[in-house]
Amino acid sequence: MKFNQSNIKKAKKCLDSNKCIAVPTETVYGLAANAYSTKAVKKIFNLKKRPKSNPLIVHYSSLQSLKKDCLVNSDFIKLYKRFCPGPITFILKLKNSSRISKLVTNKQNTLAVRFPKHYTISKLLKIINYPLAAPSANITTKLSSVKVEDVKDEFGDKLSYILDGGKSKIGIESTIISLIRSPQILRLGGLEVKKIEKVLKKKIKINVNPLKKIAPGQSKLHYSPGIPVRLNITKPKRNEAYILINKRNKKSNHFYYISKNKNLNEAAKNLYSCLRKIKNKGYKSIAVEKIPNKNLGSSINDRLNRASKF
Repeated sequence: MKFNQSNIKKAKKCLDSNKCIAVPTETVYGLAANAYSTKAVKKIFNLKKRPKSNPLIVHYSSLQSLKKDCLVNSDFIKLYKRFCPGPITFILKLKNSSRISKLVTNKQNTLAVRFPKHYTISKLLKIINYPLAAPSANITTKLSSVKVEDVKDEFGDKLSYILDGGKSKIGIESTIISLIRSPQILRLGGLEVKKIEKVLKKKIKINVNPLKKIAPGQSKLHYSPGIPVRLNITKPKRNEAYILINKRNKKSNHFYYISKNKNLNEAAKNLYSCLRKIKNKGYKSIAVEKIPNKNLGSSINDRLNRASKF
């Protein structure tokens, strides 16, 4: 995907006018708006049909810009130095002086923040003078978008602008870690938990289904293609789409591979595209073979478990 400076300028013009646009990141595409503007942020919630109780992730260009809004601690600095920019989101304490819209945080005193690695959004963040609230570009509970065509599939012509950055390289959302007290994982995602534990030199609690939702991606029904999804299936039903990660000798038009050799990174990258393709082909249900529950397989299983609550 060739970088286009004029497209960045178009995106900036829309954002400066308090409009909501779609932007690429290395995880998934996001619906972006000025995080300091309640008027702009409201458009994200309306477009996504997102409950106001579900806070948004805010994307920053630098540590310096983040410090205007949040308090940082030693665990954050360690993880920031090792993984940022990249697919990790931090829950931090919000400063009283922060200009972040209260709609972004659901009036809480914490903020979910991230430093995206994708070249295009990085360039955009450097030329605007505010951070971007940018949850995934999808209708709430539905599949996230990993390319421009997916965004159009979700929103049609309702968006002011879509900034094209090619297909997202990781394909599932960022890992969310709360650093408010002792570190805990609130959403499994594109960064493996064991890598975070290695940097912090401690075991981290995983709490992806809390009673109180303080981070995105914690709803029971989420990432859904809109049709039933059955998990850990060895034999699919007749005319049912069957998602596989390991090559079969038998061929079938109903087989859909997200990987052919159990490559979990490849499987994560292809997951949403595969689910969307199956839905658009008119299948009535989806069967999925057992995914190894390790490394990014844990994140894939988290997405499929929530999708199966249809």
